[in-house]
Amino acid sequence: MGTFFNEMLNPDGSVRGPYSQIHGWIGSLGKENVERALKEAESIFRRLGITFAVYGTEEAAERLIPFDIIPRVFAASEWRRLTVGIEQRVRALNAFLHDLYHRQEILRAGRIPKDLILQNSAFVPQMVGLTPPRGVYAHIIGVDIVRVSETEFYVLEDNCRTPSGVSYMLEDREAMMFLFPDLFKRHRVAPVENYPQMLRRTLESVAPQGAGGEPTIVLLTPGIHNSAFFEHAFLADEMGVELCEGSDLFVDGGYLYMRTTQAPKRVDVVYRRIDDAFLDPLTFRPDSALGVPGLFDLYRAGRVTLVNAPGTGIADDKAIYTYIPDVIEFYTGEKPLLKNVPTWRCGDPKDLSYVLDHLAELVVKEVHGSGGYGMLVGPTSSVKEIDEFRARLKANPKNYIAQPTLALSASPTCTDAGVAPRHIDLRPFVLTGDRIRITPGGLTRVALKDGSLVVNSSQGGGTKDTWVLED
Repeated sequence: MGTFFNEMLNPDGSVRGPYSQIHGWIGSLGKENVERALKEAESIFRRLGITFAVYGTEEAAERLIPFDIIPRVFAASEWRRLTVGIEQRVRALNAFLHDLYHRQEILRAGRIPKDLILQNSAFVPQMVGLTPPRGVYAHIIGVDIVRVSETEFYVLEDNCRTPSGVSYMLEDREAMMFLFPDLFKRHRVAPVENYPQMLRRTLESVAPQGAGGEPTIVLLTPGIHNSAFFEHAFLADEMGVELCEGSDLFVDGGYLYMRTTQAPKRVDVVYRRIDDAFLDPLTFRPDSALGVPGLFDLYRAGRVTLVNAPGTGIADDKAIYTYIPDVIEFYTGEKPLLKNVPTWRCGDPKDLSYVLDHLAELVVKEVHGSGGYGMLVGPTSSVKEIDEFRARLKANPKNYIAQPTLALSASPTCTDAGVAPRHIDLRPFVLTGDRIRITPGGLTRVALKDGSLVVNSSQGGGTKDTWVLED
Protein backbone atom coordinates (compact mmCIF):
# COMPACT_ATOMS: atom_id res chain seq x y z
CA MET A 1 0.00 0.00 0.00
CA GLY A 2 2.82 2.40 -0.90
CA THR A 3 4.36 4.76 1.59
CA PHE A 4 2.26 7.33 3.41
CA PHE A 5 2.96 9.95 6.04
CA ASN A 6 2.44 8.64 9.58
CA GLU A 7 1.10 11.41 11.84
CA MET A 8 2.60 9.85 15.00
CA LEU A 9 5.81 8.10 13.96
CA ASN A 10 8.85 9.21 11.96
CA PRO A 11 10.21 6.76 9.34
CA ASP A 12 12.91 5.69 11.84
CA GLY A 13 10.23 4.74 14.40
CA SER A 14 10.81 7.74 16.70
CA VAL A 15 7.75 9.68 17.87
CA ARG A 16 6.83 13.04 16.27
CA GLY A 17 6.79 16.00 18.68
CA PRO A 18 3.04 16.66 18.94
CA TYR A 19 2.42 12.99 19.86
CA SER A 20 5.17 12.68 22.49
CA GLN A 21 2.72 12.16 25.38
CA ILE A 22 -0.10 10.55 23.37
CA HIS A 23 2.25 7.75 22.30
CA GLY A 24 2.90 6.74 25.91
CA TRP A 25 -0.80 7.07 26.75
CA ILE A 26 -1.75 4.73 23.89
CA GLY A 27 0.77 2.21 25.23
CA SER A 28 -0.86 2.37 28.66
CA LEU A 29 -4.39 1.71 27.34
CA GLY A 30 -5.43 -1.87 28.06
CA LYS A 31 -7.96 -3.67 25.88
CA GLU A 32 -10.59 -3.32 28.65
CA ASN A 33 -10.00 0.48 28.95
CA VAL A 34 -10.48 0.88 25.22
CA GLU A 35 -13.66 -1.21 25.13
CA ARG A 36 -15.09 0.62 28.15
CA ALA A 37 -14.26 4.04 26.66
CA LEU A 38 -15.81 3.15 23.31
CA LYS A 39 -18.98 1.89 25.06
CA GLU A 40 -19.19 5.08 27.14
CA ALA A 41 -18.63 7.26 24.07
CA GLU A 42 -21.39 5.40 22.26
CA SER A 43 -23.83 5.92 25.12
CA ILE A 44 -22.92 9.65 25.27
CA PHE A 45 -23.65 10.01 21.54
CA ARG A 46 -26.88 7.99 21.79
CA ARG A 47 -28.06 10.12 24.70
CA LEU A 48 -27.35 13.29 22.72
CA GLY A 49 -29.10 11.81 19.70
CA ILE A 50 -26.14 12.31 17.36
CA THR A 51 -27.11 10.23 14.39
CA PHE A 52 -27.06 10.72 10.67
CA ALA A 53 -29.38 9.21 8.09
CA VAL A 54 -28.02 7.02 5.33
CA TYR A 55 -30.31 7.26 2.35
CA GLY A 56 -31.14 4.04 0.54
CA THR A 57 -29.93 1.54 3.14
CA GLU A 58 -32.21 -1.19 4.39
CA GLU A 59 -30.96 -1.51 7.98
CA ALA A 60 -31.17 1.27 10.60
CA ALA A 61 -31.67 4.47 8.64
CA GLU A 62 -30.31 6.35 11.66
CA ARG A 63 -26.74 5.42 12.47
CA LEU A 64 -24.11 6.58 14.92
CA ILE A 65 -20.96 7.72 13.17
CA PRO A 66 -18.17 5.55 14.62
CA PHE A 67 -15.93 7.54 16.99
CA ASP A 68 -12.25 6.82 17.57
CA ILE A 69 -10.76 7.70 20.98
CA ILE A 70 -7.19 8.46 19.80
CA PRO A 71 -7.04 12.18 18.95
CA ARG A 72 -5.33 13.59 15.88
CA VAL A 73 -2.77 16.19 17.03
CA PHE A 74 -1.27 19.31 15.41
CA ALA A 75 1.58 21.37 16.83
CA ALA A 76 0.82 25.11 17.14
CA SER A 77 3.36 25.89 14.39
CA GLU A 78 1.81 23.38 11.95
CA TRP A 79 -1.63 24.84 12.60
CA ARG A 80 -0.43 28.44 12.05
CA ARG A 81 0.96 27.46 8.65
CA LEU A 82 -2.31 25.81 7.72
CA THR A 83 -4.52 28.71 8.84
CA VAL A 84 -2.57 31.23 6.75
CA GLY A 85 -3.24 29.07 3.68
CA ILE A 86 -6.91 28.56 4.57
CA GLU A 87 -7.44 32.29 5.13
CA GLN A 88 -5.84 33.15 1.78
CA ARG A 89 -8.17 30.67 0.06
CA VAL A 90 -11.33 31.88 1.78
CA ARG A 91 -10.60 35.55 0.96
CA ALA A 92 -10.03 34.63 -2.68
CA LEU A 93 -13.26 32.58 -2.86
CA ASN A 94 -15.33 35.51 -1.56
CA ALA A 95 -13.61 37.94 -3.98
CA PHE A 96 -14.28 35.46 -6.81
CA LEU A 97 -17.99 35.24 -5.93
CA HIS A 98 -18.30 39.03 -5.79
CA ASP A 99 -16.64 39.32 -9.20
CA LEU A 100 -18.77 36.60 -10.83
CA TYR A 101 -21.97 38.35 -9.78
CA HIS A 102 -20.67 41.82 -10.75
CA ARG A 103 -18.03 42.78 -13.34
CA GLN A 104 -16.85 39.26 -14.20
CA GLU A 105 -13.26 40.50 -14.64
CA ILE A 106 -11.85 36.98 -14.37
CA LEU A 107 -14.00 35.84 -17.32
CA ARG A 108 -13.03 38.88 -19.38
CA ALA A 109 -9.38 38.17 -18.64
CA GLY A 110 -9.91 34.68 -20.08
CA ARG A 111 -8.69 32.93 -16.92
CA ILE A 112 -11.84 30.76 -16.77
CA PRO A 113 -14.03 29.78 -19.79
CA LYS A 114 -17.26 31.83 -19.72
CA ASP A 115 -19.64 28.94 -20.41
CA LEU A 116 -18.16 26.95 -17.52
CA ILE A 117 -19.66 29.60 -15.22
CA LEU A 118 -22.66 30.95 -17.11
CA GLN A 119 -24.00 27.55 -18.24
CA ASN A 120 -23.43 26.04 -14.79
CA SER A 121 -26.51 25.07 -12.76
CA ALA A 122 -24.76 26.34 -9.59
CA PHE A 123 -24.58 29.89 -11.01
CA VAL A 124 -27.63 31.89 -9.86
CA PRO A 125 -28.38 34.71 -12.35
CA GLN A 126 -30.81 36.31 -9.85
CA MET A 127 -27.73 37.21 -7.74
CA VAL A 128 -26.17 39.37 -10.46
CA GLY A 129 -25.61 42.94 -9.21
CA LEU A 130 -26.46 42.08 -5.61
CA THR A 131 -23.86 42.83 -2.91
CA PRO A 132 -24.57 41.17 0.45
CA PRO A 133 -23.64 42.94 3.73
CA ARG A 134 -19.83 43.38 4.06
CA GLY A 135 -19.51 41.82 0.59
CA VAL A 136 -19.47 38.34 2.15
CA TYR A 137 -21.07 35.50 0.14
CA ALA A 138 -19.69 32.38 1.85
CA HIS A 139 -19.87 33.08 5.60
CA ILE A 140 -19.33 29.44 6.56
CA ILE A 141 -16.89 27.29 4.60
CA GLY A 142 -15.68 23.77 5.33
CA VAL A 143 -12.37 23.22 3.54
CA ASP A 144 -11.47 19.53 3.03
CA ILE A 145 -7.73 19.07 3.47
CA VAL A 146 -5.45 16.03 3.22
CA ARG A 147 -1.86 15.73 4.30
CA VAL A 148 0.76 13.83 2.31
CA SER A 149 4.01 14.73 4.13
CA GLU A 150 5.43 16.70 7.07
CA THR A 151 4.92 20.00 5.21
CA GLU A 152 2.58 19.22 2.29
CA PHE A 153 -1.17 19.67 2.52
CA TYR A 154 -3.65 19.53 -0.36
CA VAL A 155 -7.17 20.92 -0.58
CA LEU A 156 -9.60 18.28 -1.88
CA GLU A 157 -12.61 20.58 -2.04
CA ASP A 158 -14.15 23.80 -0.74
CA ASN A 159 -17.63 23.37 0.75
CA CYS A 160 -19.24 26.77 0.26
CA ARG A 161 -22.95 25.85 0.07
CA THR A 162 -24.13 24.50 3.43
CA PRO A 163 -21.16 22.67 4.96
CA SER A 164 -22.05 20.17 7.69
CA GLY A 165 -20.22 18.22 10.38
CA VAL A 166 -19.44 20.92 12.92
CA SER A 167 -21.64 19.24 15.56
CA TYR A 168 -19.40 16.15 15.39
CA MET A 169 -16.33 18.32 15.97
CA LEU A 170 -17.97 19.75 19.11
CA GLU A 171 -19.35 16.49 20.45
CA ASP A 172 -16.15 14.53 19.79
CA ARG A 173 -14.34 17.07 21.99
CA GLU A 174 -16.96 16.89 24.72
CA ALA A 175 -16.79 13.09 24.79
CA MET A 176 -12.96 13.13 24.97
CA MET A 177 -12.94 15.63 27.84
CA PHE A 178 -15.42 13.49 29.73
CA LEU A 179 -13.61 10.19 29.07
CA PHE A 180 -9.98 11.29 29.51
CA PRO A 181 -9.78 14.43 31.69
CA ASP A 182 -6.21 13.54 32.78
CA LEU A 183 -4.99 13.52 29.19
CA PHE A 184 -6.27 17.10 28.79
CA LYS A 185 -4.47 18.15 31.99
CA ARG A 186 -1.17 17.08 30.40
CA HIS A 187 -1.73 19.06 27.17
CA ARG A 188 -2.69 22.63 26.35
CA VAL A 189 -5.35 21.97 23.74
CA ALA A 190 -6.89 24.99 21.98
CA PRO A 191 -10.66 25.12 22.66
CA VAL A 192 -13.27 24.42 19.98
CA GLU A 193 -16.32 24.74 22.21
CA ASN A 194 -16.71 28.48 21.55
CA TYR A 195 -17.63 27.77 17.89
CA PRO A 196 -21.38 28.43 18.43
CA GLN A 197 -20.59 31.85 19.98
CA MET A 198 -18.23 32.66 17.09
CA LEU A 199 -20.92 31.61 14.63
CA ARG A 200 -23.45 33.81 16.38
CA ARG A 201 -21.05 36.79 16.34
CA THR A 202 -20.42 36.23 12.63
CA LEU A 203 -24.16 36.11 11.88
CA GLU A 204 -24.81 39.27 13.92
CA SER A 205 -22.00 41.08 12.09
CA VAL A 206 -23.71 40.61 8.70
CA ALA A 207 -27.21 41.72 9.75
CA PRO A 208 -28.81 44.24 7.37
CA GLN A 209 -28.56 47.95 8.13
CA GLY A 210 -31.41 48.98 10.39
CA ALA A 211 -31.46 45.68 12.29
CA GLY A 212 -30.62 47.44 15.55
CA GLY A 213 -28.20 46.33 18.25
CA GLU A 214 -29.62 42.82 18.79
CA PRO A 215 -30.44 41.32 15.39
CA THR A 216 -32.89 38.41 15.40
CA ILE A 217 -31.36 35.28 13.89
CA VAL A 218 -33.12 32.05 12.91
CA LEU A 219 -31.81 28.73 11.61
CA LEU A 220 -33.92 27.51 8.69
CA THR A 221 -34.06 23.70 8.44
CA PRO A 222 -35.80 21.46 5.89
CA GLY A 223 -37.14 19.57 8.92
CA ILE A 224 -36.79 16.41 10.91
CA HIS A 225 -36.31 14.09 7.90
CA ASN A 226 -33.10 15.79 6.78
CA SER A 227 -29.92 13.74 7.39
CA ALA A 228 -28.29 16.66 9.26
CA PHE A 229 -31.35 17.61 11.33
CA PHE A 230 -29.58 16.76 14.59
CA GLU A 231 -26.92 19.33 13.72
CA HIS A 232 -29.50 22.01 12.87
CA ALA A 233 -31.27 21.58 16.22
CA PHE A 234 -27.96 21.37 18.10
CA LEU A 235 -26.54 24.59 16.60
CA ALA A 236 -29.75 26.58 17.06
CA ASP A 237 -29.82 25.48 20.70
CA GLU A 238 -26.12 26.27 21.29
CA MET A 239 -26.43 29.74 19.70
CA GLY A 240 -29.68 30.50 21.48
CA VAL A 241 -31.62 31.16 18.27
CA GLU A 242 -34.93 29.76 16.99
CA LEU A 243 -34.97 26.66 14.79
CA CYS A 244 -37.56 27.30 12.05
CA GLU A 245 -39.08 25.52 9.11
CA GLY A 246 -40.30 27.48 6.10
CA SER A 247 -43.89 27.43 7.40
CA ASP A 248 -42.81 29.26 10.61
CA LEU A 249 -41.74 32.31 8.59
CA PHE A 250 -43.69 34.75 6.44
CA VAL A 251 -43.14 38.00 4.54
CA ASP A 252 -45.29 41.01 5.37
CA GLY A 253 -44.97 44.72 4.55
CA GLY A 254 -41.40 44.40 3.25
CA TYR A 255 -39.99 42.42 6.20
CA LEU A 256 -39.57 38.81 7.29
CA TYR A 257 -41.42 37.62 10.39
CA MET A 258 -41.44 34.51 12.53
CA ARG A 259 -44.67 33.20 14.02
CA THR A 260 -44.52 33.03 17.84
CA THR A 261 -47.08 32.29 20.56
CA GLN A 262 -47.32 36.08 21.06
CA ALA A 263 -47.04 38.65 18.27
CA PRO A 264 -44.98 37.84 15.14
CA LYS A 265 -41.29 38.73 15.52
CA ARG A 266 -39.19 40.42 12.84
CA VAL A 267 -36.21 38.39 11.57
CA ASP A 268 -32.92 39.92 10.35
CA VAL A 269 -30.62 37.00 9.55
CA VAL A 270 -31.49 33.54 8.22
CA TYR A 271 -28.84 30.85 8.59
CA ARG A 272 -30.31 28.50 6.04
CA ARG A 273 -29.57 24.79 5.83
CA ILE A 274 -31.71 24.28 2.72
CA ASP A 275 -30.49 24.38 -0.88
CA ASP A 276 -30.81 27.41 -3.17
CA ALA A 277 -33.52 25.81 -5.30
CA PHE A 278 -35.90 25.46 -2.33
CA LEU A 279 -35.42 28.89 -0.69
CA ASP A 280 -38.33 30.74 -2.28
CA PRO A 281 -41.02 29.23 -4.55
CA LEU A 282 -41.64 32.64 -6.14
CA THR A 283 -38.02 32.93 -7.38
CA PHE A 284 -36.68 29.38 -7.59
CA ARG A 285 -38.52 26.03 -7.66
CA PRO A 286 -42.25 26.78 -7.61
CA ASP A 287 -42.99 23.37 -6.06
CA SER A 288 -40.81 23.97 -2.99
CA ALA A 289 -42.66 23.59 0.29
CA LEU A 290 -39.47 24.13 2.34
CA GLY A 291 -38.85 27.81 1.64
CA VAL A 292 -40.58 31.14 2.23
CA PRO A 293 -42.54 32.86 -0.58
CA GLY A 294 -41.12 36.35 -1.16
CA LEU A 295 -37.90 35.76 0.81
CA PHE A 296 -35.55 36.40 -2.12
CA ASP A 297 -37.10 39.80 -2.98
CA LEU A 298 -36.56 40.90 0.64
CA TYR A 299 -32.98 39.73 0.39
CA ARG A 300 -32.44 41.71 -2.81
CA ALA A 301 -33.90 44.76 -1.10
CA GLY A 302 -31.42 44.42 1.79
CA ARG A 303 -34.10 43.74 4.43
CA VAL A 304 -32.77 40.32 5.48
CA THR A 305 -29.42 38.49 5.20
CA LEU A 306 -29.20 34.91 3.92
CA VAL A 307 -26.24 32.83 5.11
CA ASN A 308 -24.63 31.48 2.98
CA ALA A 309 -25.69 33.69 0.07
CA PRO A 310 -27.55 31.95 -2.78
CA GLY A 311 -25.24 31.15 -5.69
CA THR A 312 -22.14 30.40 -3.57
CA GLY A 313 -22.16 26.83 -4.90
CA ILE A 314 -20.48 28.02 -8.10
CA ALA A 315 -17.24 28.46 -6.12
CA ASP A 316 -17.12 24.84 -4.91
CA ASP A 317 -18.20 23.20 -8.17
CA LYS A 318 -15.76 20.40 -9.08
CA ALA A 319 -15.36 21.79 -12.62
CA ILE A 320 -14.29 25.14 -11.13
CA TYR A 321 -12.00 23.47 -8.55
CA THR A 322 -9.22 23.04 -11.11
CA TYR A 323 -9.15 26.82 -11.63
CA ILE A 324 -8.94 27.79 -7.93
CA PRO A 325 -5.12 28.26 -7.99
CA ASP A 326 -5.69 30.79 -10.83
CA VAL A 327 -8.50 32.36 -8.83
CA ILE A 328 -6.20 32.84 -5.81
CA GLU A 329 -3.48 34.46 -7.93
CA PHE A 330 -5.99 36.64 -9.79
CA TYR A 331 -7.53 38.17 -6.65
CA THR A 332 -4.64 38.14 -4.16
CA GLY A 333 -1.61 38.49 -6.44
CA GLU A 334 -0.02 35.67 -4.42
CA LYS A 335 0.84 32.07 -5.16
CA PRO A 336 -1.55 29.61 -3.41
CA LEU A 337 -0.15 28.52 -0.04
CA LEU A 338 -2.24 25.34 -0.04
CA LYS A 339 -2.00 23.20 -3.14
CA ASN A 340 -4.81 21.78 -5.21
CA VAL A 341 -4.66 18.08 -6.06
CA PRO A 342 -3.32 17.83 -9.65
CA THR A 343 -6.46 17.40 -11.77
CA TRP A 344 -7.17 16.45 -15.37
CA ARG A 345 -10.24 18.05 -16.98
CA CYS A 346 -11.71 15.33 -19.13
CA GLY A 347 -13.43 17.91 -21.36
CA ASP A 348 -9.94 18.80 -22.63
CA PRO A 349 -8.95 16.31 -25.41
CA LYS A 350 -5.29 16.16 -24.27
CA ASP A 351 -6.32 15.49 -20.65
CA LEU A 352 -8.93 12.95 -21.75
CA SER A 353 -6.45 10.86 -23.71
CA TYR A 354 -4.08 10.77 -20.71
CA VAL A 355 -6.94 9.73 -18.40
CA LEU A 356 -8.18 6.98 -20.74
CA ASP A 357 -4.63 5.55 -20.87
CA HIS A 358 -4.20 5.61 -17.07
CA LEU A 359 -7.67 4.75 -15.72
CA ALA A 360 -6.34 1.92 -13.55
CA GLU A 361 -4.29 4.31 -11.40
CA LEU A 362 -6.59 7.38 -11.21
CA VAL A 363 -9.67 8.50 -9.30
CA VAL A 364 -12.37 9.77 -11.69
CA LYS A 365 -15.22 11.90 -10.29
CA GLU A 366 -18.42 13.33 -11.69
CA VAL A 367 -18.28 17.11 -11.80
CA HIS A 368 -21.53 17.47 -9.84
CA GLY A 369 -21.28 14.30 -7.73
CA SER A 370 -20.82 14.33 -3.94
CA GLY A 371 -20.39 12.03 -0.97
CA GLY A 372 -18.24 9.46 -2.74
CA TYR A 373 -20.95 8.49 -5.27
CA GLY A 374 -20.59 8.23 -9.09
CA MET A 375 -16.83 7.81 -9.02
CA LEU A 376 -14.19 5.32 -10.15
CA VAL A 377 -11.26 4.46 -7.88
CA GLY A 378 -8.95 2.91 -10.47
CA PRO A 379 -6.56 0.96 -8.21
CA THR A 380 -9.42 -0.87 -6.43
CA SER A 381 -11.68 -1.43 -9.48
CA SER A 382 -12.06 -4.55 -11.65
CA VAL A 383 -11.17 -4.58 -15.34
CA LYS A 384 -14.92 -4.78 -16.11
CA GLU A 385 -15.72 -1.68 -13.97
CA ILE A 386 -12.89 0.24 -15.62
CA ASP A 387 -14.14 -0.66 -19.11
CA GLU A 388 -17.71 0.39 -18.26
CA PHE A 389 -16.44 3.71 -16.91
CA ARG A 390 -14.26 4.20 -20.01
CA ALA A 391 -17.41 4.06 -22.14
CA ARG A 392 -19.14 6.65 -19.92
CA LEU A 393 -16.12 8.94 -20.09
CA LYS A 394 -16.01 8.80 -23.88
CA ALA A 395 -19.74 9.48 -24.11
CA ASN A 396 -19.67 12.58 -21.89
CA PRO A 397 -16.08 13.66 -21.11
CA LYS A 398 -17.06 17.17 -19.90
CA ASN A 399 -18.91 15.57 -16.98
CA TYR A 400 -15.71 14.21 -15.36
CA ILE A 401 -12.42 15.18 -13.74
CA ALA A 402 -9.61 12.80 -12.80
CA GLN A 403 -7.00 12.92 -10.05
CA PRO A 404 -4.10 10.74 -8.91
CA THR A 405 -4.75 8.51 -5.87
CA LEU A 406 -3.11 10.45 -3.04
CA ALA A 407 -1.23 8.74 -0.23
CA LEU A 408 -3.35 10.29 2.56
CA SER A 409 -1.60 10.54 5.91
CA ALA A 410 -2.51 7.94 8.54
CA SER A 411 -3.16 8.30 12.23
CA PRO A 412 -3.17 5.68 15.02
CA THR A 413 -6.71 4.32 15.37
CA CYS A 414 -8.37 1.66 17.56
CA THR A 415 -9.29 -1.35 15.44
CA ASP A 416 -10.47 -4.88 16.32
CA ALA A 417 -6.87 -6.03 15.93
CA GLY A 418 -5.45 -3.30 18.22
CA VAL A 419 -4.08 0.17 17.42
CA ALA A 420 -3.16 0.55 13.73
CA PRO A 421 -2.67 3.43 11.26
CA ARG A 422 -5.79 4.45 9.30
CA HIS A 423 -6.10 7.14 6.61
CA ILE A 424 -7.60 10.51 7.56
CA ASP A 425 -8.62 13.90 6.20
CA LEU A 426 -9.59 17.18 7.89
CA ARG A 427 -12.45 19.65 7.53
CA PRO A 428 -11.66 22.92 9.35
CA PHE A 429 -14.60 25.33 9.67
CA VAL A 430 -14.05 28.94 8.64
CA LEU A 431 -16.38 31.82 9.55
CA THR A 432 -16.33 35.10 7.62
CA GLY A 433 -18.19 38.24 8.72
CA ASP A 434 -16.61 41.31 10.32
CA ARG A 435 -13.43 39.19 10.24
CA ILE A 436 -12.26 35.65 9.48
CA ARG A 437 -12.48 33.18 12.36
CA ILE A 438 -11.01 29.68 12.04
CA THR A 439 -11.76 27.12 14.76
CA PRO A 440 -8.48 25.50 15.91
CA GLY A 441 -8.90 21.91 14.75
CA GLY A 442 -11.96 20.86 12.84
CA LEU A 443 -13.48 17.53 11.94
CA THR A 444 -11.02 14.68 11.31
CA ARG A 445 -12.64 11.87 9.36
CA VAL A 446 -11.03 8.44 9.37
CA ALA A 447 -11.33 5.53 6.91
CA LEU A 448 -11.89 2.60 9.27
CA LYS A 449 -11.30 -0.18 6.75
CA ASP A 450 -7.67 -1.26 6.43
CA GLY A 451 -6.08 0.36 3.38
CA SER A 452 -9.26 2.30 2.48
CA LEU A 453 -8.94 5.94 1.37
CA VAL A 454 -12.70 6.69 1.57
CA VAL A 455 -13.44 8.68 4.74
CA ASN A 456 -17.08 9.68 3.98
CA SER A 457 -19.50 8.72 6.75
CA SER A 458 -21.96 7.50 4.09
CA GLN A 459 -19.26 5.00 3.04
CA GLY A 460 -18.38 3.70 6.53
CA GLY A 461 -15.90 6.34 7.76
CA GLY A 462 -15.61 7.50 11.39
CA THR A 463 -14.46 10.66 13.22
CA LYS A 464 -11.78 11.68 15.76
CA ASP A 465 -11.20 14.64 18.04
CA THR A 466 -8.69 17.07 16.48
CA TRP A 467 -6.22 18.74 18.83
CA VAL A 468 -4.24 21.89 18.17
CA LEU A 469 -1.63 22.27 20.91
CA GLU A 470 -1.02 25.80 22.15
CA ASP A 471 2.58 27.04 22.41
